[in-house]
Amino acid sequence: MAAETDAAPSLSRKGGPLRGITLKVVSVGCFVIMATMLKATQTIPSGEMVFFRAFFALLPVLVWLAWKGRLSDAFATTRPLGHVLRGLIGVTSMSLGFFALTRLPLPEATAIGYASPLIIVILSAVLLRERVHVFRWTTVLVGLVGVVIILWPRLTLFSGDASALDGATIGALAALGGAFLSAFAMLQVRTLVQTERTETIVTYFFISASVLSLLTLPFGWVMPTPEQAALLVGAGFFGGIGQLLLTSCYRYADMSVIAPFEYVSLILTIIIGFVIFSDIPTAAMLTGSVIIVAAGIAVILREHWLGLERTRAKEANTP
Repeated sequence: MAAETDAAPSLSRKGGPLRGITLKVVSVGCFVIMATMLKATQTIPSGEMVFFRAFFALLPVLVWLAWKGRLSDAFATTRPLGHVLRGLIGVTSMSLGFFALTRLPLPEATAIGYASPLIIVILSAVLLRERVHVFRWTTVLVGLVGVVIILWPRLTLFSGDASALDGATIGALAALGGAFLSAFAMLQVRTLVQTERTETIVTYFFISASVLSLLTLPFGWVMPTPEQAALLVGAGFFGGIGQLLLTSCYRYADMSVIAPFEYVSLILTIIIGFVIFSDIPTAAMLTGSVIIVAAGIAVILREHWLGLERTRAKEANTP
């Protein structure tokens, strides 16, 4: 029965927006742990990071599927080209994001990535014809203001001369490119879930990422130390769990509802950046953080209120 339900994911909306939001928040926590582990590897090239993140992410996914008796379902697909496209875009986005981690403080790399959910809301309205109300557009714009405040010290370097293009600035440009491609990758996921199972989408992505990342082998892979190897494997494990939850969350709510909750990771990365990497948040970072978090809280409170209103309406109309 579970397989039959997954075969028609467009009808699987039980639990509504709050369930989708919950899955999103948990996935964000997994990705923060993953990013922390990858950044802690320090000298590992980004292409090598992609391989470990993808290859070892398969393990928890395949174990879970085997336990559920659905391992064969992971390889059944009617849209192989769709998976290839999602893989190409996603792997490129991942590579740029991991490169940014090697050049930027963790909170700053995370903050630049927040351009992605803002782009998703716009693209989901334009390309997928999802209905986005004025309130949601407003919260997106407020969140964008917070992101710009955080990025402004780095953005001022872009207007300088060529000597201003240091490693951190190049990292910021890579993060922006990764955020843009990530938005398109999530649009592809949104179309795939209409006909494909969650486990199929995740499995094919990790397989394609593992294979494509091997193409970077001639460009400077290094032998990791035992500590680095443990961090890379752990990053893959948490990335696999996060990816599975992220793919699932879009079955229960529109992209434009779920996307702003990427901001939850901001608080986590500020804390982790300070405690583990000694990254001291600036006034701009803290100010922007407050604005972004406030916008996210406003969305979840409104969705909760609307959910209560729908429940009351159903109860009132029930004979």
